[in-house]
Amino acid sequence: MNIRHFRSEDAAALAQIFHAAVHGVGARDYSAAQLAAWSPEPAPSDHWHRRATDGREVFVAVDANDQAWGFIELEQDGHIDCFYCHPDVAGIGVGLALYQQLETCAWDLGLTLLFVEASEAAKRFFIRQSFIDEGRRDFERRGVPMHNYRMTKTLI
Repeated sequence: MNIRHFRSEDAAALAQIFHAAVHGVGARDYSAAQLAAWSPEPAPSDHWHRRATDGREVFVAVDANDQAWGFIELEQDGHIDCFYCHPDVAGIGVGLALYQQLETCAWDLGLTLLFVEASEAAKRFFIRQSFIDEGRRDFERRGVPMHNYRMTKTLI
């Protein structure tokens, strides 16, 4: 496995990974209606390309054939926006490798705080990385009640 920066040709893979992770990993903690509201279908690749080239850092985990397995995004203010791994590689260290690259980048950028709105599965991961759960956030997406957790980590 290799962790590298986003490339334009990764956009379609990110769309597929996001959708597959929501419906594969997310199914453990969210209802079918919530999953459908979260990701009704893979977003167009140009959506992912725009996100990845808007100034945020986007790291992609790839296999030996340069096929994407997962990705993580760090915005300039320390916000971790998207963090998804394909369900086929969940639990084998891909997420940890991506997160470690992101944290190294955050240190290099001089950030002092990381924060995220974490799903149930992501919450379990971020707790293991010493994030603090600051509380559940309830909201609606496409008219469906959803929730996640505001989490923070101070870098010192």
